[in-house]
Amino acid sequence: MSTADTSDTANSAGPSGPSDTANSAGPSGPSDSADSAGTASRTTSTARTVTDVFQPRNLLLAGMLATGFAAAGEWTGLLWGLLGALCAGIVPAGYIEWERGRGTWGDRHVVDRTKRAPIFLVILGSIGTGSAVMVLGGAPTGILTAMLGLWAMTVVLLAVNTVWKISVDASVASAVVALLAVVHSPWWLFGYLMTAAVCWSRVALGYHTVGQVTAGTALGAATACAFLFG
Repeated sequence: MSTADTSDTANSAGPSGPSDTANSAGPSGPSDSADSAGTASRTTSTARTVTDVFQPRNLLLAGMLATGFAAAGEWTGLLWGLLGALCAGIVPAGYIEWERGRGTWGDRHVVDRTKRAPIFLVILGSIGTGSAVMVLGGAPTGILTAMLGLWAMTVVLLAVNTVWKISVDASVASAVVALLAVVHSPWWLFGYLMTAAVCWSRVALGYHTVGQVTAGTALGAATACAFLFG
């Protein structure tokens, strides 16, 4: 009887300890790591989508068309808005892609701030040319003022970029919302939810710090001050 008791004890208690330990503790490490990796991958993928969809070229195309229409109050404003989008967004984006094709930088983000100065100069020249055409063509005051606000914003971006990598994407996302809020309706201020998403994506992807996107957002909002002089 004592032998049976000992056998039962060995079969029921002895092997169960290591087995239970292995089943409950051992596999949990790799599983947790896989879950963490999956979550990080989904976050990166979402951030990449947000930053690509709401990149400056796309926002300026939509924003300047809307600004031109609101400023003119009729469809002809769309033509002036298209000119603004071409000069402020499409031409600079085309230049970036051209330089990327030449191997000057890896992608449109140009993470090395020391290589960004030529881009800002192209933007200044392009917006300046577009503004001159608008003056000569009698464009609505609202779209011209918006162009001058973006030109001034670019000057500040160029200056700050010499010492600190302020976020251009955040600046543009903020500026488009601020300009539309002034020329069309204060309801556009809800667009800052989109701006917040852009800021999050830039930080999540490691392109900028929270301080850099915050500064960019503030600078973009300041473009609306151009209407104080318009």
